[in-house]
Amino acid sequence: MPAWRKTDVATYGLIEAGGTKFMLGLADEKGVIGEPYRIPTTTPEETLGAAIDWFRSKSPLYTAFGIGSFGPLDLNRNSPTWGYITRTPKPHWANTDLAGVFARAFSCPVGIETDVNGAALAEARWGAGVGHGSLLYLTIGTGIGGGFVSDGRLLHGLSHPEMGHIRLPRHPDDLGFAGACPFHGDCLEGLASGPAIIARWGVSLSELATDHLAHGIIAWYLGQAVCTFQAMLEPERIVIGGGVTATPGLLDRVRKEAVNAGAGYFTGEPADVIVAPGLGTGSGLMGALAIAIRSTS
Repeated sequence: MPAWRKTDVATYGLIEAGGTKFMLGLADEKGVIGEPYRIPTTTPEETLGAAIDWFRSKSPLYTAFGIGSFGPLDLNRNSPTWGYITRTPKPHWANTDLAGVFARAFSCPVGIETDVNGAALAEARWGAGVGHGSLLYLTIGTGIGGGFVSDGRLLHGLSHPEMGHIRLPRHPDDLGFAGACPFHGDCLEGLASGPAIIARWGVSLSELATDHLAHGIIAWYLGQAVCTFQAMLEPERIVIGGGVTATPGLLDRVRKEAVNAGAGYFTGEPADVIVAPGLGTGSGLMGALAIAIRSTS
């Protein structure tokens, strides 16, 4: 690894690495993020090469890079494959060195986390978690994932949490669907993600009529999941983001289903505990900024 080159003024390179697109950004020492730049996620060679070219065109030196990426990731600092995307079903991307590519190209510290862990850090630091000691961030979109922050620290174990792959009871009106997860079939991701919705009903949840049974089924699964995470973690805030949860009325339905599933056992008012992201759609690059700042401490 080359020696780090120090910069006089903080400049952070930010990467939100998604399965369909990479969003790139720059932030200054005050945390102000400029206009993001989008690159399609094709092959690692094309996508990472284009990202490096863009960052080089913006600045010769960087204080640090922060990467929030789809996974799974190897986040064990003692592992020879730290910073790699591991056994992802995303074609071409399994066993891809992500962090190392940018460390070698720019000779600066690189921090990497799952995209949802990054969003959790950002929401805890600047968004819906401000003033709260613990926060769970759930993203419900193409995949489902979760990140938990307590007193500013992320939850890690042998690897990062994979909250989208918990097992759930089946909704009585949804017993015939095998599930869309290639690993587990009818785990949470296999039942309530965007692809799982389309696999059953042909369109996204927001495109279905408001009285369609899909709204109730998906809210029921998410309410069950929230209840499960309350039992394990009892976070002060549960932030639910992602494309699926942009469906009008879904968050209120989830609150009601979580209350029903909890049967009065858990504390807190649902509207205060279960909330939308405070950073809106900006939590991805803000998460990358939080990761970059943390990599220099």
